[in-house]
Formats: sequence, C-alpha cells, structure tokens
Amino acid sequence: MKISIQRSELAEALSIVTKAVPSRTTLPILECVLVEVSGSRAMISANDTEIGIQTIVKCETAEEGTVAIDAKIFTQIIRKLPENVVTIATDENYKVSIDCEASHFDIPGKDPEEFPEIPRIRTKSMYVISHFMLREMVNRTNFSIAPIEERGNALMSGQLFEVKDDFLRIVSLDGYRISIRREQLKDHSENISVVIPGKAIADVAKLLSGDNEKEATITVDDNHIMFEFDDTRVVCRLVDGNYFAIDNILSLDYETKIIVNRRRFLDCVERSSLLVREMDKKPVILNIKDGNMNISMRTGIGKMDEDIDIMKMGGDIMIGLNPKFLSDALKAIDDEEVSVYLINPKAPCYIRDDRNSYNYVIQPVNFKVTED
Repeated sequence: MKISIQRSELAEALSIVTKAVPSRTTLPILECVLVEVSGSRAMISANDTEIGIQTIVKCETAEEGTVAIDAKIFTQIIRKLPENVVTIATDENYKVSIDCEASHFDIPGKDPEEFPEIPRIRTKSMYVISHFMLREMVNRTNFSIAPIEERGNALMSGQLFEVKDDFLRIVSLDGYRISIRREQLKDHSENISVVIPGKAIADVAKLLSGDNEKEATITVDDNHIMFEFDDTRVVCRLVDGNYFAIDNILSLDYETKIIVNRRRFLDCVERSSLLVREMDKKPVILNIKDGNMNISMRTGIGKMDEDIDIMKMGGDIMIGLNPKFLSDALKAIDDEEVSVYLINPKAPCYIRDDRNSYNYVIQPVNFKVTED
C-alpha cells in the first residue's frame, strides 16, 4: 500500500474513528485502526465489538492495500506532523512508513485479517433526521444515564430510541430521574422501540454538526443500529431487553402547577448548590405559596434563601429536590418560561411543555423542616 493524503484530513478522520478504540482490552488488535485503500479513497475503521466507526478520506493512491496500525501511536504521529501532504506506505511484513516533509517514521503494522469485521446491517427499518435534531435530542437527555459504578441494570446504561406515529422519542433514566425528548419526523416511519448503548449514542452526537440542513440516516435491524452521515458510518450493538414502562410513571395529574422564568429559576438553584459539598445529598427546598416560590438550602457550610415570583394554579406545597438534577433539567430547556407540575412532597416533580416535546421527571428527596 502507498498513498498520499492531506495531514489535516487524515487527522480529522482519526479523531472520528478513535472514539471506537477501547481504552482497555485483552485483544491487542482492537487497539488498532484499519486502513483500507481502494481507488482514490482510504476507509479508516475502529471497532471495539460493541461500536464500530468507519469514515472515508480522499487520497492519491500509488498502490492499494490494507493494514492495521496501532491507533494511539498513529494518531499521535499524524497530529504532530507539519501541515502538508503525508505519504504512508507498507511492505509485505506490514511495516508502516510515514513521511511528511523532512519527518520519517517506521512503525510496525498488523495483519488486517485479524481485525474484526464491523457488522453489516440487514435493513429492517430506516429513518432520516437532521444532524441538529438528533444531536439536540441526545444531548438534552443523556445526562440522566446512571454512572457506570451505579448501573444495576444494563438498560440504564442505554437510551430508548422509540418511533411511534411518526414521532421519535429518546429517553434516559437512572432510577432517580427521567429525561424525555420527542420530535416529529419528516417522513412516514415504521414504529420501533430499541435501546442504544449510552456511550455509543453520545459519540454519535459528538460527531454530528449543528447543521439543520444536513441529514443523517438511521438503519435498524434485530441486533444493531447504524448511523450514516457525511462520509461516516457508526454501527453499534443494541442493548437486549425491554425498556422500562415509563408511560406508567408519566402522570398528567397534578395538585399544583407553577409557571416560572427558567433562567431566574436555574440561577437560583445553582446559587443554592454553592453550599453543597461534593458528597452531600442535601436537597434544595421549594416552598410554594400563592405567587411566590421560596428556594432554600441548609448545609454545614451555611444557609441560603431566595424568593422568585411565579404564577401558581392549585394548592401550596413544599418539596425537596436534588439541586443537580433540577439544574440539569432546566439547562436542557430553551423556553423562556417553564411549567412545573407537582402532586405532593413524596411524588415526582414534572417539568414539561404543552407540545409534549420534553418531559423531565425528578424524584423528590425527603427533608426535615428546621427552624433557623
């Protein structure tokens, strides 16, 4: 194999595919990227057996061929080379030579036959969505996935990808909160419900542009889901099992509804968090009376009180919520005002809009009312 390729284009391709290179593995071949050259294109792949990423970059080809190269050293070399044309060549023993201006490297490659093939998708369902919409829906829900050390259920490590009546719904939960985004697809789409590994869908979101005019194609079969956009293809294994029956939790009943300025509410909650130590589980207390909401925090560091004007429908209520969970939800919303629905101090808090495009559910935290 022998090719010439622009350093910047190769570096960008490596930054894309190396998201699928595992940080730890017992299979050394998975620490490599596969470079396959055919015609005027080099296809670069990485695969950790759960997620595989392929992207294509243009090149000038003197000799076609395929080689597996250690991803870490290859990426580091390409990043440090001058901004010019890079020549990459291999011999029959898979030795890789890299030249750029006066720089020359020789590094060992590996037999490409050892590299695991990225699964081929047998089309069952196909969907088209804009880069912007998919990225926003993922980024505004994936913070509710449970940390690795707390995941007692594999389904909590993923996000629900559900299409019903031409609406896409993406859901994540961690046992303490639920984050939901729902948007209408442009074309008629088959109903489907699958769970995607959280890391995989987060990596896809990082690769998508914010362009609302660009489209991504999503293909699903019984075991895998594939995202195709620009010159990149991402294939990941689906999480086995049926997702939690969240619709049973999404009550439309409420005893109290408030409408409040989102930015003011968020700023106040974040100010209360200044008094919370990293390992503290102190709730922020919302005391809602008439047209006022008092927000308070009491910790070993100090105490904080602040009042916010609200519109209220229903009865007075006092409830404790995790301040981080509340601020995460408020940050994920763009609306100037938000509607908060409450039932009682021991029932979930719901933050949702009238269009049902988002719904953030937060479990309450027990607290004791203390006299100052």
